[in-house]
Amino acid sequence: MIGQVLRRLLTMSVTLLVISALIFFVIKLPPGDYLTNRIMELRATGEAGSVAKAELLIHQYGLDRPVWQQYLIWVGLMPGPAGFSGLLEGDWGWSFEYDKPVADVVGDALWLTLLVNVTALIFVHLVAIPAAIYSATHRHTVGDAVVTVLGYVGLAVPGFLLALIMLFYANRWFGLSIGGLYDSALTNQPWDGEKIRSLLAHLVVPTLVIGLGGTAAMIRRMRANLLDELAKPYTVTARAKGMPPTRALLKYPFRMSLNPFVADIGNLLPHLVSGSVLVSLVLSLPTVGPLLLEALRNQDQFMAGFILMFVAGLTLVGMLISDLTLVWLDPRIRMGLR
Repeated sequence: MIGQVLRRLLTMSVTLLVISALIFFVIKLPPGDYLTNRIMELRATGEAGSVAKAELLIHQYGLDRPVWQQYLIWVGLMPGPAGFSGLLEGDWGWSFEYDKPVADVVGDALWLTLLVNVTALIFVHLVAIPAAIYSATHRHTVGDAVVTVLGYVGLAVPGFLLALIMLFYANRWFGLSIGGLYDSALTNQPWDGEKIRSLLAHLVVPTLVIGLGGTAAMIRRMRANLLDELAKPYTVTARAKGMPPTRALLKYPFRMSLNPFVADIGNLLPHLVSGSVLVSLVLSLPTVGPLLLEALRNQDQFMAGFILMFVAGLTLVGMLISDLTLVWLDPRIRMGLR
């Protein structure tokens, strides 16, 4: 088992290196970059001092070198003008749009993004699994029909539209503003009890909006998988031998129906991050989604590259977690590893 984990970690490292190359060269495909475009604007307005500062940043971060050298410097595999100072050394680069280090720009946004999306992930499983079990074990009943209709509604309604609806009616009926993740008056305040309480109160709506689509999809898929398992001979035999219905359901059919969802953990978390960009814009959430959109629009390459690497890292870590969970959950996979 330890050998399997070590091999997976090695594979993840190589995969992340390949992904970093793809991210960097795709970002560099459009002509120009933030600094060169900015220099052209400054020269047109005659601001010589600002032009000199922009040219200094170009030299400082090696942007006047060939693209392959820029990539190696960014990753930290090649010394730049300041020596080895890349992702591997903990230097996330400089945000030219905000004129500060990327780490300072995305600092709180990183852990708030994880908090929002992990909360949405927990919500998806806490709601979808009981609903799917009920729907599969009460087939063709009124409850099954209600769960089915809610599932279709959740799949059909876009997250940003639901966010707009909740913004409108929360303000109209209750006079509340549910935008952001805490009260605007607490934006620059340190994290204390009041700010944490405000965060928890504001976290409800983003969790519901972001998690609704995943919940609906999971209910539909798990219901179908569970119905398939309940019709197999081993389940019929267990019932015929007098095994209690709850145990006959949870011991094998439920565990087997979980496999596809455990395997999807690696895809679900980054999907929630990337799929919540519009929701974050509508609800004014201080997450990395709006920052990524702005960075790509302005060709702020270091900030865009780091955020994309962050999402790629989430995918790989999620896949490792899902693989280890599958080994623990399914004895057939454990036997296959021996």
